[in-house]
Amino acid sequence: MATFTDELWDASESLRHQIYNLEFLTLLGNGTLPLEDFYFYMYQDSIYLANYSKALALVATHADNSDAGAFWARAASDAAAEEILLHQSVLESDIERIPQRDREPSPTCLAYFSYLVATAATTSYPIGAAAVLPCFWIYADVSSRIADSAKKVLSANPSHPYSQWVAEYDGIAFQESAEKAKEFVNAAAREADQKTKKEMTTAFLRATRYELLFWQTAFDRHPWPSGTEIF
Repeated sequence: MATFTDELWDASESLRHQIYNLEFLTLLGNGTLPLEDFYFYMYQDSIYLANYSKALALVATHADNSDAGAFWARAASDAAAEEILLHQSVLESDIERIPQRDREPSPTCLAYFSYLVATAATTSYPIGAAAVLPCFWIYADVSSRIADSAKKVLSANPSHPYSQWVAEYDGIAFQESAEKAKEFVNAAAREADQKTKKEMTTAFLRATRYELLFWQTAFDRHPWPSGTEIF
């Protein structure tokens, strides 16, 4: 019997195939992504994760049972910890690689995390949970898909930063977290009426669309207008 998240997966097929075909992810997996694009992406991801953790914390406060609340709260803590790790392992030692103009949220990054925080803060728990799910599920799916090529790169060069990123998200702990997140969204959907399920689907697809744009614009930049930098 199909679950609600099965329906979400089917509904996101077109978006997911666009993600799978992104040149950015192909180059990331085989270790040939230009360094400037990798560091731009990592910096934007660190900004995103710091704010994603806020969205997860809000979902936790709205959760309808203690198990769900505890899971989303742990996820918020893990996201914050990952942001610190990104800075320590990659960004702090190579911060000079990132131009000053790129040290603020890109338009896509700002739009994505603002959408998640606003949705988690102003809608019901089921809708907020559906909105934050793609960052778990799409990341887990994509990293699994490019893991084989990344592992070959890691075997040849154990310190290669691109393949280490893939190995982390393809790891058992993150994959299990993604499965747990799906379980809690399914549980919320079982208690939801049709209107709420429709809004959950919209939130999931909108966040998936932002996942696509986040990776796409890390390679094909859509910067802020020149002369409008904020530091």
